Amino acid sequence: MNKPVAIYDTTLRDGAQAEGISFSVADKIRIAERLDAFGIHYVEGGWPGSNPKDLDFFDAAARRKLKQAKIAAFGSTRRAQAKCQDDPQVAMLLKANTTVVTLVGKTWPLHVKEVIRTTLPENLAMIADSVRYFKENGKEVMYDAEHFFDGYRDDARYAMATLRAAADTGADAVVLCDTNGGALPSDVARITAEVRKALRCAVGIHTHNDCGLAVANALAAVENGATQVQGTINGFGERTGNCNLTTVIPCLALKMGRDGIPRENLRRLRELSLFVDDLANLRHDVRQPFTGATAFTHKGGIHANAVEKLARSYEHIEPELVGNRRRVLVSELSGRSNIFMKAHELGIHLDKDSTEAKDVLRQLKQHEHAGYEYEAADASFHILVQKLLKRHKSFFNLLAYRVIMDRHGNGEHKIVEASVKLQVKGHVVHTVSEGDGPVNALDRALRAALEKFYPSIAQVKLLDYKVRIVDSQLATAAKTRVIIESTDGTAIWGTVGVNDNIIEASWEALVDSVEYKLFKDEQKK
Repeated sequence: MNKPVAIYDTTLRDGAQAEGISFSVADKIRIAERLDAFGIHYVEGGWPGSNPKDLDFFDAAARRKLKQAKIAAFGSTRRAQAKCQDDPQVAMLLKANTTVVTLVGKTWPLHVKEVIRTTLPENLAMIADSVRYFKENGKEVMYDAEHFFDGYRDDARYAMATLRAAADTGADAVVLCDTNGGALPSDVARITAEVRKALRCAVGIHTHNDCGLAVANALAAVENGATQVQGTINGFGERTGNCNLTTVIPCLALKMGRDGIPRENLRRLRELSLFVDDLANLRHDVRQPFTGATAFTHKGGIHANAVEKLARSYEHIEPELVGNRRRVLVSELSGRSNIFMKAHELGIHLDKDSTEAKDVLRQLKQHEHAGYEYEAADASFHILVQKLLKRHKSFFNLLAYRVIMDRHGNGEHKIVEASVKLQVKGHVVHTVSEGDGPVNALDRALRAALEKFYPSIAQVKLLDYKVRIVDSQLATAAKTRVIIESTDGTAIWGTVGVNDNIIEASWEALVDSVEYKLFKDEQKK
């Protein structure tokens, strides 16, 4: 019988050890609440003995009412040759006032002798005393067996003795840790099965991704008796990261049929993934399994044609099951199915076998040959199709623009100024703005000219600006492709411009961005 698998999230502790990630106390509370709402069983809040911020988190978390998630405090076993009641780090774990305490202990003789520099028997006593102490204080205790697989390979008898020291003194679960991330799925499967046979308590798995196998190793452990998986949202963690919960959770539910996170909650998986990335101030990995923007994206004409007829012919699950969606890209590899499906996705009625569809495909390939790229520029593709179908409406006409940069010789002072003259709703509007650079100045001048007539333009912000030289062999005469990502706080869209002049290319992408926003606003009326 398949037992339910408990999900133990350590994003707030192990995940926060990743380079470039730092969560505030407020961030950690928001993430903990979101994890709880999603259905995560355990949320590890941090190591209260390591820094004041983690203690502040535990204080704040104690005042929150979570639906189901248990907050865990993380720490180590007592010090060598010390009593639990006299160890300051142990005292801090109690002070965290959580229902769950997770203790990390040494399993590998190498670490016992060379890192903490004590004897093998004393290390066993440290584990047993610490687990017993927290059980006597009414805690649910997880024992994280650090470097377990390395220790098992070195000295299987001693590695198992460390687990028994925890299990025999009341540990609710022993967690097998591949701390260096070097284990293979076959080894994890075999060793987990042997541990499962030897112990009565629950067995968990905690894997790192140094070989790119963290998720595979976690699943191998579950197949062989593990009933708890530890990991982080989006795989955050030291070095190359931890087991990615946004991958392992749908694998457990949809591929292995293991109960854990409620199925209906999986539809919020992508939303959760994006939320944590946003709080970490990281751009989302578009190629991430299940939750990435390209996870259910089709580009090749043959693929798109097959998906149009039968989605599961090229998709292993329905995208909606994990809160994602199917996307069709248009490029020089496109066929008519791509164009038809993309137009339908953007709300444009287009008959796949029509002359119009053939014209769009021909024009698209000509544009891509000239350097345009529409994969990340849905809004520009929408405008291109509307123009080819003679359905496009111009919201303003450019009369003139100019960009001036005044730079002093020492480079310490410079002024970038842009002026824009437009015809808008029968009025001629002339605005001048300064900016950090020519594109920023142009963007400000354009919006200043339009906001009086279209107030919603004030909501639009540029999220990203990318420049690429299309044909670098032409040196300074090469064409420049500019891709701009914009948002109005609700939607995000991409636009593209190509020209041998970077300002012209940028202007083209800016205009598409603004016109797409105005078009979408008009549709809502």
